[in-house]
Amino acid sequence: MKIKIATRESKLALFQANIVANRITELNNDIGIELMPMKSEGDQTEKPLHEIGGKGLFISKLESSLEDGTSDIAVHSLKDVPAKLNTKFTIGAVLERESSSDMLMSSNGTSIRDFPLNSVIGSSSPRRKSQVNNIRPDIKVVDVRGNIETRIKKLNDGQFDGLIVAKAALNRLEIDTSNCYEFTKEEMLPSASQGYVAIECLKSNLEILNILKKINNEKQMILAEAERSFVSAMNGSCLSPIAVLCSEEENNILISAKVLSQDGKDKIYMELNSSYENISNDIDSLASDFIANDAHNLILK
Repeated sequence: MKIKIATRESKLALFQANIVANRITELNNDIGIELMPMKSEGDQTEKPLHEIGGKGLFISKLESSLEDGTSDIAVHSLKDVPAKLNTKFTIGAVLERESSSDMLMSSNGTSIRDFPLNSVIGSSSPRRKSQVNNIRPDIKVVDVRGNIETRIKKLNDGQFDGLIVAKAALNRLEIDTSNCYEFTKEEMLPSASQGYVAIECLKSNLEILNILKKINNEKQMILAEAERSFVSAMNGSCLSPIAVLCSEEENNILISAKVLSQDGKDKIYMELNSSYENISNDIDSLASDFIANDAHNLILK
């Protein structure tokens, strides 16, 4: 049997696809693997995401390859996958989470609170921009596109004073973090499912689903899906200033969620203790509390 893996062409995407390939061949070395690198629609433009349709463009071509049989599975950073999937597809597995944190890269690793007045920071994420401006309204956050190496080069070329990137990406690519400041959870709550590698396939492909079930981290899938369901309840997308993290602390799961206005001036922040057994109901309850506090309108301000 051969499994064809659809992946984007970036160094990070290929790294993650190879992790999945290794997990599958560890199950059964009779399974052959073929990587199918693809240039997504989102990779072919430098325009801001809100102008081109959002991060769904990063997965649409990979999903098309699943649908036409060119590939059997697609490997994504789960934070790039819309909270509401087309009903033809499903997330068949997630791997254990890397760090969920965001990092602020600069010439000397200065913290966000100590960053020079009126600095310019690169990030195309409304979630990151809103949280930066909630703390430091003087800082200008500008759009920056490209793979992580391209964005770091733009920082080193002086296009901005700082750059926000996911710690998981830096760790996976073994990029030096000595000149990075790791945001606290209070300063910068992550995007839903940040740090997870996800494997997507057709919902009808039972043979592949049975294989993916064997590499799926069941507890991590519960947490990832809870975070994604919160975004879905907010009618949010990857372009909405919505942040949520489900973290295991001793025998509890702490759900932390934040919704902000686009300019970062206003926010709603709540926490709730839960468990694996109750998290589905608790995340729904938390979302209802946000909605009761006008979160739907807040993200549009």
